[in-house]
Amino acid sequence: MNPISYEDSGVSIDEQDRFIERIKAINPDIGGFSGVFPLPLKGMTEPCLVAGTDGVGTKLLVAEMTDRYDTIGIDLVAMVVNDLICCGARPLFFLDYYATGKLSADHATKVLKGIVEGCRQSNCQLVGGETAELPGLYSGKHFDLAGFGVGVVDRSKVIDGARVQAGDAIIGLLSSGIHSNGLSLARKVLFEKMGLTATDSHPELQGSVADNLLTPTRIYVGPALMLAEEFDVRSIAHITGGGLLDNLPRVLPKGVQARIDTSAWQVPALFQLIGREGPVERREMFRTFNMGVGLVLIVPAAQASAAVKRAGELGCPAVQIGEIAAGERCVRLD
Repeated sequence: MNPISYEDSGVSIDEQDRFIERIKAINPDIGGFSGVFPLPLKGMTEPCLVAGTDGVGTKLLVAEMTDRYDTIGIDLVAMVVNDLICCGARPLFFLDYYATGKLSADHATKVLKGIVEGCRQSNCQLVGGETAELPGLYSGKHFDLAGFGVGVVDRSKVIDGARVQAGDAIIGLLSSGIHSNGLSLARKVLFEKMGLTATDSHPELQGSVADNLLTPTRIYVGPALMLAEEFDVRSIAHITGGGLLDNLPRVLPKGVQARIDTSAWQVPALFQLIGREGPVERREMFRTFNMGVGLVLIVPAAQASAAVKRAGELGCPAVQIGEIAAGERCVRLD
């Protein structure tokens, strides 16, 4: 009887070893079995750790279509750290989980480089992760990514939305594009309904369809935390799945509502195209996509103009997109 090996069942330890060697070359600080991180708690009275986890979703399928894996790692970090800053936390460290049916050290290395870049942009440390080769669970080139991040904030500086009141201004920090939400609907309209391919161009878009869909999620860590230091930021919302309509009410107290002036900013061409060609109803668009606004900050009305200007100086274009009014907790689109 001929002996069989782990590789005969679809798992290559040799390929995993090759990937581990590349990990060490990219990030020599990663430990053998777990990561060690010294907590920088100096100057804090009551430090609170804040944790979050997220993934990239079906944006991964667009990466597979085009064999472009260099930016989705940035998306992974962005989706986690942009959540952490919503309570005022500074990201400290990050871990990733990469699962695939057939490990390719080349593909995985490109993903990892994106994760490292995302950590660099958010000033946090990649301390470890897990790579799993799971034949039978994932087929072909399919793979999945998950990320886990931890941040810290002094309890006295936690941003929880409790102080939001009628008359406050709603500031929108503009997105870099579709980010990592709504890709299932975008793919259905662009690829199934319109018959486009990932490499096709369209007269209303700059670059190919893939260029637009794979633009990495903007990381707001630096600008948002700086604005929170310089202004009375009363609430922060990361505009992910659920859009403005579902995410903004999560950081509003009872008795107030957000009134959004949708003419205050230019909705990116990609969203306009999807909405028209779907067709997708306006409210559904605002519940699915960020529509050009990736992060929302609520500040006193008297600080709105200065906050918008300062955000631009910090490299993040922003506009005032509405105001807080008394009423049932919800978002109203004007």
